[in-house]
Amino acid sequence: MTPLARAALAASVSLALVAALSACVPEPEGDTPSQTASAAASSTPTAFASASAPTTSASPTIAPTAGTALPSSCESVVSAAQRTALADSDLPLNDPGVTLLSTEQAALLDLLQVVPTVRCSWGAPGDRGIATNVSIVDPGQAATVRSTLEAGGFSCEDSGEATVCRIEQRGVSLDDKPFERGEVQALSGDVWVSTSYVSVDVTSYTDDILSTVRG
Repeated sequence: MTPLARAALAASVSLALVAALSACVPEPEGDTPSQTASAAASSTPTAFASASAPTTSASPTIAPTAGTALPSSCESVVSAAQRTALADSDLPLNDPGVTLLSTEQAALLDLLQVVPTVRCSWGAPGDRGIATNVSIVDPGQAATVRSTLEAGGFSCEDSGEATVCRIEQRGVSLDDKPFERGEVQALSGDVWVSTSYVSVDVTSYTDDILSTVRG
């Protein structure tokens, strides 16, 4: 890749990061696919969310009808051990200022509007945190998730009974502060876990949700 192309890629990663960190619910129209990249950002990512953002509800939008019961609250989405780990990492649950979406894929944002889902966030307005939707999907909706992720450049692999897809961006700001941002999307039976994160280690986070929700 030429120096000019690398510079263009760095700029696009920076713009994508800033747009994602300042995203507000309801979900935006139009497709904004993620890209895997490693680049020097043109500005420092300073906000995980806007402190003036509207409060989002953690309650399911539609009553579930599939075999797996949708969690009744964010406290029941993760295990007690995971809740403790998140609290110890200074990531509070459902801060009203956090508006980061759980995905940037337009087709998946549309799907989240019509499936039984519960939204949970971990973090406060700043430069790190997690946004997750736990949803119940039918086979056709699960196929839509898979095809959208494949078309969006996600790397997918089987992990036990689940299919887990990932994409990540890394960069270094002008003040030499490294950052990373990405998505982890998982399907297991009729459960879909959609997660977006900023500078947080989510290595075991999705597995914990799947084992907690599916029992």
